[in-house]
Amino acid sequence: MIVTTTPSIEGHKITAYFGIVTGEAIMGANIMRDLFASITDVIGGRSGAYEEKLQEARQIALRELEERASRLGANAVVGVDLDYEVVGQSGSMLMVSASGTAVRVE
Repeated sequence: MIVTTTPSIEGHKITAYFGIVTGEAIMGANIMRDLFASITDVIGGRSGAYEEKLQEARQIALRELEERASRLGANAVVGVDLDYEVVGQSGSMLMVSASGTAVRVE
């Protein structure tokens, strides 16, 4: 499956459009990771724990997007947009959503 942020795929012709597909992932952050991240942020480092969670959420959202496109008969998704939001009580959860247009290319 080709997944791209561009509206077309160079060297391929879009032959069918199947509509918008989405994938979402909501990841909770535990207290120990929050504590470690705040300490890391204070000393000027990067928060590896949050970076790993963010990467995991992005992978889940994109995998869901691909699965939904495949079920529609698509072999590509174009115009993909990734959005990141903090949700939940006091921003305790991270949401990543991916959306794009499922298409068939040749």
